[in-house]
Amino acid sequence: MPYEALIVDIRDHIATLTLNRPDAYNAVNAQMAGECLEAITQVDEDPTVRCVVITGAGRAFSAGGDVKGFHDHLPEIGTHLKHLTHLLHGAVSRIARMPKPVIAAVNGVVAGGGMGLLLACDLAYAVETATLSMAYTRIGANPDGSSTFWLPRLLGVRRALELIYTNRVLSAPEALAWGLLNGIMAPERFLDEVYAVARQLAQGPTLAYARAKKLCYTSLNETLETQMANEAHEITASGKTEDFREGITAFMQKRAPTFQGR
Repeated sequence: MPYEALIVDIRDHIATLTLNRPDAYNAVNAQMAGECLEAITQVDEDPTVRCVVITGAGRAFSAGGDVKGFHDHLPEIGTHLKHLTHLLHGAVSRIARMPKPVIAAVNGVVAGGGMGLLLACDLAYAVETATLSMAYTRIGANPDGSSTFWLPRLLGVRRALELIYTNRVLSAPEALAWGLLNGIMAPERFLDEVYAVARQLAQGPTLAYARAKKLCYTSLNETLETQMANEAHEITASGKTEDFREGITAFMQKRAPTFQGR
């Protein structure tokens, strides 16, 4: 389907979703949230897609919710926010549950709901000039978009609340040191380096990645013994895949494996 607030490009088993409201710093309105949910569902179900990259057009990844839209809908703001979060949260949930690696390519400013999108991705790389902030309490709002789920787990409650209470702006090097990013790159090398990672993942054992992702996320609520039982179940399933047989065969033949994602 055609999109207006989103650009979808699929090639070489990589789906790139570009948030496309650059004049508004890719602020999330209902249209963008709905298109994100639709596109993420589409690439989730597309068997040719083995890795997903989410980025932004222009100078921002996403500056968060569309504050102008909030102002325009003040008389019915409750209904407006429920509709917006329903769509955004659906997209975020699909990102986190998708059995494919998802990379956030953070090309600039990230704030508010943009933080939720970033945090829900499996990996996050940023241009070295990017900045990250929560920004919610600046307009008298609490966070949404999943950030209160991920931040305490990644940073601990104290640092999570520091970011929320103070709206502290983290530079990309600070966000890397805090564990919110996997790496930072110079602007002229940014996309090349991000897509080098994406190509590696798109050529990898897709089903094994899916099981690893599922295990890591479910481990947050499991005991040691239950988690090890889950690992045993999943590795048994992995052993029945074509990629596992290829990996074992390639190892014995002392060559690089060629995975098909099956």
